[in-house]
Amino acid sequence: MSLQFEVLPLVLDFKFAAGTSRGTLKQKTSYLLKIWEESNPTIVGIGEAGPLPKLSIDDVDNFEQVFNTTVQKANLSAVPNSEAEALEMAASLPESYPSMRFALETALLDLHHGGKKCILKNDFVKGKKSIPINGLIWMGYTDFMMDQINKKIAEGYTCIKIKVGALNFDQELDVLEYLRKKFYKSDVTIRLDANGAFKSFNVMERLKALSKHGIHSIEQPVQQGQYDLMKKVCAEGAIQVALDEELIGLTGQARADMLDAIQPAYIILKPTLLGGIQATKEWIQLAEERNIEWWMTSALESNIGLNAIAQLTAAYDNPIPQGLGTGQLYHNNIEAPLRIEEGYLRFDTNAVWGI
Repeated sequence: MSLQFEVLPLVLDFKFAAGTSRGTLKQKTSYLLKIWEESNPTIVGIGEAGPLPKLSIDDVDNFEQVFNTTVQKANLSAVPNSEAEALEMAASLPESYPSMRFALETALLDLHHGGKKCILKNDFVKGKKSIPINGLIWMGYTDFMMDQINKKIAEGYTCIKIKVGALNFDQELDVLEYLRKKFYKSDVTIRLDANGAFKSFNVMERLKALSKHGIHSIEQPVQQGQYDLMKKVCAEGAIQVALDEELIGLTGQARADMLDAIQPAYIILKPTLLGGIQATKEWIQLAEERNIEWWMTSALESNIGLNAIAQLTAAYDNPIPQGLGTGQLYHNNIEAPLRIEEGYLRFDTNAVWGI
């Protein structure tokens, strides 16, 4: 095999205890995939596989060993001659390993473009296009959440995403009331993410209570797989629904069947969980055929994965704020030319990577 590869674990340390409805995160492990041509080892493509525990379908034991074995079986005979060929080569990995596919796609695309972290050559990586993003508010004590909100608004964000579903519900309503007393709906858009925390007996009541605070949308209000309940929530709930976890693990015709059954207003796209760049493109096509809007969100990747997702996002003219502000989460993230300014993510062509 003329292409060589290496898998390296990367343990990322959060700057704070990141609360979600599934628990609190203090560390996140990703795996960097390096690929190079045997005769030209100075040009290296890098991708990231970052499965999320208890969520990714390839959150398997001995991930590093399985990743090594899986890539070894792939058809990596030569440097791809085009972006399309790189994606086709990565498609040799099983669909049951979505984060590995994303890492292989990214590494091969990077290698194709000369190992410069250019994944998809477009105006973003040329520094000519910025991407609007939302400011993410993590769960925690009320004061902690209030501090985050004030900071994000001061930094210029006009779209705020707030995690809900893990705290006392009245406390979460208090946070939203505080935000709406300070900022009108026309000034700040509020998105919510429940991560499937609500139940069949309380979801409608809770959406009604939340809607009083001018909510744009809520991600995954109930757990995935409950198509009849989710369809009812989408049709009758007081807030428009964005599907997130509902997309995980679906391939082929099952994707279209799910969208047709539930008919959401939005879908959330996380390439690490969905199978990478090609799979995400296919989801976008299905959504747009059904007039379903979408936005991209990172899945706690390091700047390697975030860079690839940003370049994929920039390939589309989507004015909706994207969920790509996670590069600031870690003490030990890889230094990157990604910059956030006034609620926009941009690529600084004068900066260098820290690898």
